[in-house]
Amino acid sequence: MHASDTPLATRFQTLQTDINRHIIGQPHLTQRMLIALLAEGHLLVEGPPGLAKTKAIKVLAQSIEGSFHRIQFTPDLLPADITGTEVYRPETGVFEFQSGPIFHNLILADEINRAPAKVQSALLEAMAEGQVSVGKRTLQLDPLFMVMATQNPLEQEGTYPLPEAQLDRFMLHVKIDYPSAESEYQILELVENEARHSAAAPQEHLSQADLFAAREQILNLHMADAVKTYLVELVMATRNPQAYQRELADKIAYGVSPRATLALSRGARAHAWLQGKDFVSPDDVQAMVHDVFRHRLLLSFEAEAEGLHADDLVDEILRLVPVV
Repeated sequence: MHASDTPLATRFQTLQTDINRHIIGQPHLTQRMLIALLAEGHLLVEGPPGLAKTKAIKVLAQSIEGSFHRIQFTPDLLPADITGTEVYRPETGVFEFQSGPIFHNLILADEINRAPAKVQSALLEAMAEGQVSVGKRTLQLDPLFMVMATQNPLEQEGTYPLPEAQLDRFMLHVKIDYPSAESEYQILELVENEARHSAAAPQEHLSQADLFAAREQILNLHMADAVKTYLVELVMATRNPQAYQRELADKIAYGVSPRATLALSRGARAHAWLQGKDFVSPDDVQAMVHDVFRHRLLLSFEAEAEGLHADDLVDEILRLVPVV
């Protein structure tokens, strides 16, 4: 069977399996990367160093027709280092725009909270608007454009935390942790094997046309009115928690934005499609809700004093909101 004869969802499932052979012990991260790519979103990944975050997106880039660039965020980075700048050409007497790394298809923004707000906002304009403003010029980015930003939760000294309004631009906030002992053993064997032989490239290769066709299929995936109602109820529970439980209202300072509603819908559709389903179920909504709400839900002082996290409140919301 030729690749063109294989259903697109099956090819993306094969791609996910292929990536998991290279990135051991992080299936949640690899799946979320694909979901963000399929849903035209961006993701913020938080986890200790050394968990193959950089390698994961590099392997994905090798499997998708497109260019990849890694930007290491540092305190001395300037917006022009990301967007590009006008360069004067003496031989012609005119300024010529020299594009920056943002004009690649897949971007790794490594340790995004290490750079000051001006640099963060330059990246986030590109994420939200699909364009870059340089001087008086506005330049469109490629239709295939995804940012995966990383944060290291262990070192917060000298960092510039992303404001809530900027965090909202990320479709997903993915938290990852150290792999299990079994996965650690497999990593050891994989690295030793790659040291003896050159690392094998991913076998599945998808064109941009394949990706855009997959996005079209996902948008057309059936989502029943009852599932849409359930999704909206989850969102409303963060904004009007007193309607569900008084104690929950005391723990939430601000609910999630309309961007969360759209992100949850797109994420649930992509999740269902990747499972080979032709409809979206409440299970798909529940599978995505933590990564969509985690960075958008603002806890009250009382909740923080109790040592609660956004995930704890999402668990409570899932318990209180009935499946329609």
